[in-house]
Amino acid sequence: MRVEGRVVVVTGAANGIGAALARRFAAEGARALVLADVDEANLAAVAGDVGGLAMRCDVSDPAALEHLVEAAERDAGPIDLFCSNAGIVVPGGAESPDDVWRRCIDVNVMAHVWAARAVVPRMIARGGGYLLNTASAAGLLSQLGSATYSVTKHAAVALAEWLSITHGDQGIKVSVLCPQAVRTDMIAGVEEGGVAGVDGVIEPEDVAQAVIDGLAEESFLILPHPKVLEYYRRKGSDYDRWLSGMRRLQSRFSGMG
Repeated sequence: MRVEGRVVVVTGAANGIGAALARRFAAEGARALVLADVDEANLAAVAGDVGGLAMRCDVSDPAALEHLVEAAERDAGPIDLFCSNAGIVVPGGAESPDDVWRRCIDVNVMAHVWAARAVVPRMIARGGGYLLNTASAAGLLSQLGSATYSVTKHAAVALAEWLSITHGDQGIKVSVLCPQAVRTDMIAGVEEGGVAGVDGVIEPEDVAQAVIDGLAEESFLILPHPKVLEYYRRKGSDYDRWLSGMRRLQSRFSGMG
């Protein structure tokens, strides 16, 4: 897919990867951009920069996502590309409180479910459309220090797989974005000193470039950090060895943030 001339929706668009995607899509000639977030001040600034429509949307609310899709199609036109990008990370293990687990599940998994529920039938009726779901390298590998992030990002990748398998012959294209560390608020303070920066911290603009390239090739996996594919292959070829390596990595960075 080329973004030029397309109607694009981006959630989590006020900052970080979402803001970079919005700016890059505008530069690529998107016909209309609908940008959503709960951070209304920064969202308005990004929308102003790119000439897009700003819509407040809490992606943990299924009704809000349904409204976003309805309003976007009413005000901007049929959605060609829906970027379900919002996400959160919370440190902690299985002992994390239930409300933390539920919040992470809602934002990192169910938001993708609710977006697909709202937009996929419309796309199928029109003969096709494209979903770009932001997950993480943690969804293919794991996330040291955050059980909720690792589990929910795995689920996000699994959902994207299922959507591609189930609706691919109905014209629905799916890509899943799986970066490692990106210089955003999500890793603020641990960029260089912790496991987040083990393969280098890239800029949101680098992720946006990887997305443009991945969309053009209609690749399912979009991996801004090329090493992730190598790690993923190692994991699949010898799971026990990979787990041992991850334990060593965890020990190396224990207490470093």
